Amino acid sequence: MELAHYNSPIGWLELSARNGRLVRVRKVDDPASPVFAKEGLLAETTRQLIDYFNRRRKDFELPLDLSDGTPFYQSVWQELLKIPYGHTTSYSAIAKTLGQPDAVRAVGMANRNNPIAIIVPCHRVIAKNGDLQGYFYGLDVKMQLLQIENPMSFGEQGTLF
Repeated sequence: MELAHYNSPIGWLELSARNGRLVRVRKVDDPASPVFAKEGLLAETTRQLIDYFNRRRKDFELPLDLSDGTPFYQSVWQELLKIPYGHTTSYSAIAKTLGQPDAVRAVGMANRNNPIAIIVPCHRVIAKNGDLQGYFYGLDVKMQLLQIENPMSFGEQGTLF
C-alpha cells in the first residue's frame, strides 16, 4: 500500500493507493511525519486536489478502487460519482435511484463510510429539504467544499452595514 499526505485548505489529507488505484482519501490530524508523493498516482492525486481547491478542476481523472465496501455501499458510491460539480442531491433521491426508497439511512451510512473523500463527492449529498446534514468531517468542512464548488448557492453572505 502506498501512502502520502497533502496539507489541504480543509486540513491534512491522507492518500492511499493499492495496485495502481486510489483506495483512500481521508482527513487526518496533523501527521507526525508526513509523507509527500513526488511521483506516481499519489503525486497526481495531490496535483488534482490542489487544482480542485483552487477552482481549476471540476472532475477528477484518477483510477479508483472502491472494492472494500459492501455491494450496496459500492452502488451508493457509484451514484455519488454521477453528481455533477456544483450540484447537490439528497439521500432519499439516491435511495430512489437505487430502487430502494426506504434505504435513506443506509445511503447515509454508505456516505459516512466513503473511503475516498472529495473525489467520491459525498459532500454533495444534503437533506431533501435542502439542509446540510451529516458529514463525517463536520458540517463546516462540508460547507467549505460546497462553497468551493458553488459559491453563489453556498457562499458566505456579506452584510450591508
